[in-house]
Amino acid sequence: MIPELGHFLLIIATMTALLAPAAVFYGVRTSSQYYRDFSQPAALLTALSLIGATAALVWSFVTNDFSVVYVANHSNTKLETAYKVAALWGSHEGSMLLWILLMSLGTAFAGVLRCDDPVFKARLQGLMLIVIAGFSFFLLLTSNPFLRHLPMMPPEGRDLNPVLQDIGMILHPPVLFMGYSGLALMFAAMAALLLSGKWTKAAVDFTTKIAIVAWAFLTAGNMLGSWWAYNELGWGGWWFWDPVENASFIPWLTTTALLHALIQTRRRVQLRRLTVFLTLVGFALCLLGTFLVRSGAMQSVHAFATDPTRGIALQILALMLLVPAAFLYAARIEPVCADKECPVTREDALMTGAVFLLVAAAFAVLFGTIYPLIYEVFAGHTLTVGAPYFNSFFAPMALMAAAMAGAAQLGFKSWGRWVVCGVLSLGVAAVVTFTTKPLDAVMTFASIAAATWLITSCILHCVPLKARQMSVAALMAHVGMAISIIGAVGVQQYESEALVRMGPGLGRQVDNVIFVYTETRNVNNHSYYAKQGVIEVLDAKDESLITILRPERQTFVANGMQMSAAGIDHGFLRDYYVSMGNPLSDNEWLVRLSIKPLAGWIWSGGLIMILSALCMLISRRRLGLKGDAL
Repeated sequence: MIPELGHFLLIIATMTALLAPAAVFYGVRTSSQYYRDFSQPAALLTALSLIGATAALVWSFVTNDFSVVYVANHSNTKLETAYKVAALWGSHEGSMLLWILLMSLGTAFAGVLRCDDPVFKARLQGLMLIVIAGFSFFLLLTSNPFLRHLPMMPPEGRDLNPVLQDIGMILHPPVLFMGYSGLALMFAAMAALLLSGKWTKAAVDFTTKIAIVAWAFLTAGNMLGSWWAYNELGWGGWWFWDPVENASFIPWLTTTALLHALIQTRRRVQLRRLTVFLTLVGFALCLLGTFLVRSGAMQSVHAFATDPTRGIALQILALMLLVPAAFLYAARIEPVCADKECPVTREDALMTGAVFLLVAAAFAVLFGTIYPLIYEVFAGHTLTVGAPYFNSFFAPMALMAAAMAGAAQLGFKSWGRWVVCGVLSLGVAAVVTFTTKPLDAVMTFASIAAATWLITSCILHCVPLKARQMSVAALMAHVGMAISIIGAVGVQQYESEALVRMGPGLGRQVDNVIFVYTETRNVNNHSYYAKQGVIEVLDAKDESLITILRPERQTFVANGMQMSAAGIDHGFLRDYYVSMGNPLSDNEWLVRLSIKPLAGWIWSGGLIMILSALCMLISRRRLGLKGDAL
């Protein structure tokens, strides 16, 4: 009965989202406030219906209702309750329902945000309801999460993928889908602005709020995803340029570019065409990523589905949403941007250059991601684009963008600051590069120089304090980016690693520490059992104990799948990282030993960037949307 109720509520949400926009746009066209204001109750009804539908599916998971196909395929009686709830978004159907729910909540919340243009807000909510209706129809017709398979139902369930049984699964997907929902709201906001036929401050300010929130969630989602991969998969890396990883990273790059374009739009009335374009492209990239993850077009450990028919349905949905938006952009962008722009200064040129570099970096990653698919379609052969391509194209563009951001912070009023910043940056980079042994001296020098340049330019920008023009939040974001760059350099250029045969009593020195395998323990958990290695990390000088690591080789009860759970000791300057591979004998294992310098700096920088977004919102509220609060 509960699944049927959830199905019914999903149908109500779909029909409300489908029919209400007609009344809303009729009210806008006829200047009827009565019909125009249907947008808010319709958004609330849609959101409440989807909350009920989602709750019904969660209840089915928690109560082990394996008569529901989706629950039976992605849960098990032995699964912990937290993972039963998280299993909602553990695969295609439930994750789509979660995304639609978050879009509906964002649409309802948009109705209570301050906006000086009620017509713009009504258009935005009407357009978002159309987007929600399209996604809901897709869910009902191709991916219904409430389907039953009575009477043939598995008594215990088939279990959740072991890769997903981690706290990262609980946190990462909802946060990332919040970012995707923000991209949809920005898409609707700019489409509403184009429909109005005029450039309004209210629309830009409203879009800016949404863009900051969306960027914060995309940043958090990408950081949680890389942290999850680092901790859970046992591969020892924090980013693999996987197609699904790229599907969330590319929209983050375009949204970062959009935030900088919005600065120019609000301060200097520049880059308006690019601002609108990036909002539309950001959502288009989101839909492309959805297709890659859910169509089976590309293989990935992160992929949600492998059904080509769903891929075709997603393509149709994307075309129905994006083609009208493209025609609207072509028809209205010139009249909307007809007002004269401010003259371009040298500072404006630097900011514009950084924006275009970020966009170029995004499309370089996009090309590397989809090229294997294009090649396979036309050549009939498979092709893999690996990390060397992405590193060779993306890294230089990102570093150049960081350098240009630092230059924009310094300005052109005092060349002395340029000299100080340049000397410090080159000096620090030279000392680090030539007193250590990085894998790639050129890339290390360039990365450290760019990161130091960005940090010192932030500091010099605030001296004296009254001279500061950029917001503290923007400076925080740049410092966070610099710290993440330094962390990435530490891991990529200075990691020490060994793949060895280990068992009780065996040890191996790596760099300045000794890893000693002391014993193997049996671990029994509710959902899995494991062989746990106890490995002491000793200082090579005096053999004093530094830490104890406990990697595991897990076997899950429900499906027999095996996973490696890494043993990690996180430190300010380094991480000790150990993962267990396949058994080589009764007492010996293939073990990967790693020392990862500055790994924690990657996520510390990300956390600073997320906090900077919070500061942006607080400063905008305090300043009443005046000045440089972006």
